[in-house]
Amino acid sequence: MEEFKREHLKVEFDGNIWIKMTRKKTKGIVSVPLLQPAKEILNKYQLDKKPLPIVSNQKFNSYLKEIAEITGIEKRLTHHIARKTFASTVLLYNEVPMEIVSELLGHSNMAITQVHYGKIVQKKISEEMSKLSNKLDK
Repeated sequence: MEEFKREHLKVEFDGNIWIKMTRKKTKGIVSVPLLQPAKEILNKYQLDKKPLPIVSNQKFNSYLKEIAEITGIEKRLTHHIARKTFASTVLLYNEVPMEIVSELLGHSNMAITQVHYGKIVQKKISEEMSKLSNKLDK
C-alpha cells in the first residue's frame, strides 16, 4: 500500500469503487472492491495531494501491541495475525468462498489458502452440520 494513490481507485462494472493496482511482492494484479469502512477511511485523506500515511511493519506491530494491552487481549498481535484474522473471521466465517479469499490474499493458488485456512472451514462445516442435525431432530 506504500504506492497507493487516488488513481488506483476505479469505479467498476458493478458501480462500486475498487482498488486496482499491481502487487509489489508478486507483481500480480490487486482487484478488490472497497467496503464502506475503507471508503470512510479514504475520505479522510486527500490522496491527490499526498499518499496515505505509511507505517513500518515494526511500528504497525507496536500499535497492535498497544491495542492488545488496552483491550486486554493476551495474544501477541502482529500484522500477519491481523491478515489471518481478516481472512478467517471476516471472510470465511461470513461465508465468502475459499477461492475469493485466496484471490484477496494474493495467494498464487488456492492450495496455499486451503493449507492455512482448512481448519476454519472444517469448523464452519461442523457448525453447519450441527445446525442441520438440530433441524432434522425436530
